[in-house]
Amino acid sequence: MTAPLDGRVVVVTRPAAQAARFAAMVAADGATPLMLPTIEIEPIELDAAARAALAPDTFDWTIYTSANAVESSLRQLPRPTRSKIAAVGRGTARALAAQGLAIEAIPATTADSEGLLALDCFADLRGQRVLILKGRGGRPLLREELARRGADVVPADVYLRRPATVDPSTLQALRTACDAGTAIVTATSAEVLAGLLQLAPDDANPRLRDAPLLVPGPRVAAAAREHGWRGRIVAAASAEDAAMAEALRDSLSHGSHPGAA
Repeated sequence: MTAPLDGRVVVVTRPAAQAARFAAMVAADGATPLMLPTIEIEPIELDAAARAALAPDTFDWTIYTSANAVESSLRQLPRPTRSKIAAVGRGTARALAAQGLAIEAIPATTADSEGLLALDCFADLRGQRVLILKGRGGRPLLREELARRGADVVPADVYLRRPATVDPSTLQALRTACDAGTAIVTATSAEVLAGLLQLAPDDANPRLRDAPLLVPGPRVAAAAREHGWRGRIVAAASAEDAAMAEALRDSLSHGSHPGAA
């Protein structure tokens, strides 16, 4: 029986430490994963004063916004024992569970700030302190909305993203797949996509933006169009590995070639 992604090269652009699970999923569907992380994660070192101020058990809620936030913060901050823990998505929840931490809140709808904010436990936060452990930059929506709902919010940057260095042979493999029309590009955030376009500009890979692109929802899809992406865009329900793989599989099972307009 032919697998749905036979003959396809799926370009996996997640940071290297988070790429293996999704790569295994698309390989099981017949694709050849091309590992091309466009950003690297670098922990931000906290001084003693910051570590004391950000001790999770001085807050009612500790929100981890990514698996990177889990890893970078647990290296430096005490483990929460009394603070309630929230995860923005299942990948973050898996990282917390692997550390033996119990999660009290996870989005039931979309795996993002909007999904977390839709939970009843965050409807009224008057008198509560909330710690948000995050990467430098990103959207201010979660912090601003929690504050509007009455919380004393402390956002803490525990890691940063920087452009990745990619082996020239990997970029050549990407161009070969794009020229052959077999590439399917994935990007889990607008920043990841921008990093890819910096690594493979038009003069180095003129057909990259014609490839089908898999993204997590309309916000990243809109950013792709703003970057001049010409190929078909498939929007998954979230950036979770399973959601991305399912959206790609469904786009093929419905009879649409992923490169179609």
